[in-house]
Amino acid sequence: MAVTPVPGAPVRRMLVLRALGLGDLLTAVPALRALRRGAPDARITLAAPDALAPFARATGAVDAILDVSALDASGLDVPLPRIGPVDTAVNLHGRGPRSHRLLAATGPGRLLAFARPEFPEIGGPEWDAGEHEVARWCRLVAAYGFDADPDDLGLPRPDTESPAPGAVVVHPGAARPARRWPAERFAAVAAALRDAGERVVVTGGPGETGLARRVAAAAGLGADADLSGRTPPPALAALIAGARLLVCGDTGVAHLATAYRTPSVVLFGPSPPDRWGPPPDRPEHTVLWAGRFGDPHGAEPDPGLLEITAAEAVRAAGRALALQRC
Repeated sequence: MAVTPVPGAPVRRMLVLRALGLGDLLTAVPALRALRRGAPDARITLAAPDALAPFARATGAVDAILDVSALDASGLDVPLPRIGPVDTAVNLHGRGPRSHRLLAATGPGRLLAFARPEFPEIGGPEWDAGEHEVARWCRLVAAYGFDADPDDLGLPRPDTESPAPGAVVVHPGAARPARRWPAERFAAVAAALRDAGERVVVTGGPGETGLARRVAAAAGLGADADLSGRTPPPALAALIAGARLLVCGDTGVAHLATAYRTPSVVLFGPSPPDRWGPPPDRPEHTVLWAGRFGDPHGAEPDPGLLEITAAEAVRAAGRALALQRC
């Protein structure tokens, strides 16, 4: 479907596609805010899973959420629900062409997206596979005149009370097996930090309760330390915002730590931190990375990730906590 760009036309309704996970949403915050600044009077609807609505609204850039949870299972093969006439559609989801077609089917006045030969009328910038995720979407919207600040990643601290204020949070889960550091290593880190006098809690989504329970039990933590399945989005946000330290893999909660400037130790593999990591100029975040690229869709923990030892993570966590005492 052809989409004719209309540069300079007033934007009354903007539809933005980012039908992915928590970390994906948080890396797109600077681009979303650039769209809001550039179209202050537009109604901006974000097509994303409804579970992310609290975080999306916290950005201050989104007026409404279009729940597209079904897209994850369908692989973008179902049409977007109709929201009325769309002046501008923005593809913050991927490089296309399927995501381009999904937005083009809504009949927007113009489509802002990366260049694809199937959509010669778009005229967008070229995709760079080695680019950091934050920089990628900032560059896209900037190409269409929306100035973005890649450092604009912060979220306001939540009003919800933390279920464990001042705790060290250990989050062993990740969406893909390739990014899951072994449970026994997370347990070793949790036990060492508990022995150092820290209150340690373990988190995980509804599908990670078994993993979190194994980590908490192996670390010798009390039953109240296992918060898995008991931290809906507002509670999770409050927990990370009020934590002394987060220890996790390359997953969504790591980006929450960036958003709240919570100190973190993040274990990377198979994807490198220069594509998904926190800003390198923020000393409160420590990244551990063996320097080995791998398959992010692998069915087993990445070999490079496995090169990171529990002792390394314990030392990194100790340094991060010591900096807070200075």
